[in-house]
Amino acid sequence: MEKRSGLRRFTDKLYGGIELTWLGVVLYAVGTAVLTTFFLVVPVFQNSSFMRMGETLEAWIFFAVIIIANSKKPLESALKTFVFFLISQPLIYLLQVPFSWQGWGLFQYYRHWFFLTLGTFPAAFIGWYIKKKNWLSLLILTPVLCLLAYICEDGIKHVIHDFPNLLIMVLFCIAQILLYVYTFTEKLSQRIVGVLVPLAMIAGMLLIPKQVDFSTNQFLPDNPILSENAEVTVDQSGIADVTVSGGGENSTVRIRAHAYGTGSFTVTDGDRVYRYEIRIYEDDLGVSQIEITAK
Repeated sequence: MEKRSGLRRFTDKLYGGIELTWLGVVLYAVGTAVLTTFFLVVPVFQNSSFMRMGETLEAWIFFAVIIIANSKKPLESALKTFVFFLISQPLIYLLQVPFSWQGWGLFQYYRHWFFLTLGTFPAAFIGWYIKKKNWLSLLILTPVLCLLAYICEDGIKHVIHDFPNLLIMVLFCIAQILLYVYTFTEKLSQRIVGVLVPLAMIAGMLLIPKQVDFSTNQFLPDNPILSENAEVTVDQSGIADVTVSGGGENSTVRIRAHAYGTGSFTVTDGDRVYRYEIRIYEDDLGVSQIEITAK
């Protein structure tokens, strides 16, 4: 009999060696919901890798893959994964109600998770075939690896600019990528491809400049009271289009950003002329920002 390594014995047990009954799925859903709520409501976990469990998908991918790999048939995989999310996600919001100033209003955010829950049925049905450990399995697994890479890249930005914030989340995503490639592939060529694809995605997102295309309304820094006849002239930098979007005491401009950089614009309202400098930039956490200063 072939001698298995300790890691192989662990992965064989975790991904295929658990007798996951329907009662087990229900208890699993309740347990993960309670744990997630704990991380969300206890102040010490605020803005940490643990709090992200209630905001992003890396932990839920981990939970779902365990169900998928311990199901005997594709339909069983789809049903159990769907029920797991159908119980756990609304329960997280329900358990938070007594601790939140929004009360029952928290359930407005469940809509996103409801549609995600619907998507788990076909995803888990197809996902069951990763157990075959062939090239088709790797093809099915690749979108999951890329999603983990996308989440990881966002976390890396936080680690770089605010170490060690979200370091645990980054390591958790990397560990999942390596674990799934190791567990659900058998050939060395499959493992190389499985690691290189998400690695290339992370590198590409970190190195390739982000495309800028967003709109926002902002008050001008000197709070001028503009009439409906006010006009805007923008310089030739091309970083943004600027128009007056509100007059009177609530005068604002609408900015459509096209690129990072610095430019200027002028607001002419009858005999009054207002000149401004505009800077569009990415902050330390990778969020696009706009800064307007009066000249």
